Amino acid sequence: MPTPSDETEWDLPPLILHPFNEHTPPSVLLDNSKAALMLSGLIPSDGTDPDELSRRLLTGRYGEIRMLFFLGKDIFRWLEQCMDWVTRVPELSEREWRVQSFAALLTSGTPAEVKEKLTRWGVSDYTSIFCRAIGLNTLFTAPPAFGDLADEFLRNYHRYADSLFKCYMDAEQYPALDARRFHFALYASGEYSRLLESQWEEKTD
Repeated sequence: MPTPSDETEWDLPPLILHPFNEHTPPSVLLDNSKAALMLSGLIPSDGTDPDELSRRLLTGRYGEIRMLFFLGKDIFRWLEQCMDWVTRVPELSEREWRVQSFAALLTSGTPAEVKEKLTRWGVSDYTSIFCRAIGLNTLFTAPPAFGDLADEFLRNYHRYADSLFKCYMDAEQYPALDARRFHFALYASGEYSRLLESQWEEKTD
């Protein structure tokens, strides 16, 4: 088998993120955040009934869970593409790769250009977001209905999702990927479609 140099760099498949199809206006998300702060006593109450504040909080948490679930679907699709890709590279195919190898690259070895793009998109805590999206997708195969989730889970889903991610990563022994040698690009689905169209037009000119 050919042995790659320690300096060899590899381009993984791109991670393509699709719209969540959630039509929640920013004002609703802001109200949900304010409700959480008022319930915890971090900001003064505006006189809203505590039960109504709790309802707003749980509704907001549910919306976050749905968005993370759909993000996780895209991430798992990418993990499978990476596993397929690595089997086709002779220099790499005989290593005992696991999906966790690529999940660790995404969450703890994120390429600088991907970090920069996420920052431009206004996503600062991307590590937690990716971890929780993966964690939730180890539990659910479809977005759960609001009524199927306990209030405790809705209030503190981030803690459960973090634990699920840790369980997922600990489930397999996996070789780590050197973030200096393995790279991938990040695209919104519409952006990637336009890129493909542009490349196709260049080939046909």
